[in-house]
Amino acid sequence: MTEQKKPQKSVAIFVDVQNIYYTCRQKYGRSFDYNALWALATENKQVVKAFAYAIDSGNEKQRQFQNILRAIGFEVKLKPYIQRKDGSAKGDWDVGITLDAIEYGAQADKVILLSGDGDFDLLVTKLRTKHKCEVTVVGVEELTATSLLIACDDFIGIDDNLLL
Repeated sequence: MTEQKKPQKSVAIFVDVQNIYYTCRQKYGRSFDYNALWALATENKQVVKAFAYAIDSGNEKQRQFQNILRAIGFEVKLKPYIQRKDGSAKGDWDVGITLDAIEYGAQADKVILLSGDGDFDLLVTKLRTKHKCEVTVVGVEELTATSLLIACDDFIGIDDNLLL
C-alpha cells in the first residue's frame, strides 16, 4: 500500500526590510539571515508570493543586498528614499504591504509577515477573519507591538537562528 502525500500548504511572505534591519541592529547589533528565514518559511510549502519591501537610496551596497534577496526568491519592491527639508527621511511601505497581503493572502494557506510594526495588527486580523489564513509574525519580540503579537496566530522571535 502506498502512502498518500498530504497536499502541500501554500505560503505568502511579506518582509518590511527597514523594520527588520533596524530592530535587529537595535537589539542584537547584527543582520538578519534571509536564507535561514527562507528555509524555515518555505519548508514543504508552495510559495504563492514572497515580497521584500525596501527603500532605494541608490547605494551600491544596498543594491547588492537587494540582488541577494532576489537570488533567494524574493520579489524586491523599492520606493525612493525621500529626504525632507527638516532632515528627516520618509520611506514607509505600510500601505503597499497591506495591499499585497490582502491580495495574495487570499491565495495562501499561510501568511508570514516580518515586521514589528503595530500598524499591521488590523491587516493580520483581516487576513485571519476574511481569508481564513494562518498568520505568523516574525520579529524582535521586545520591539514588536503588543497589538501585533495578540493579532497573529503564531509569533517567531528573531534569535541566533535567524541572525548572521
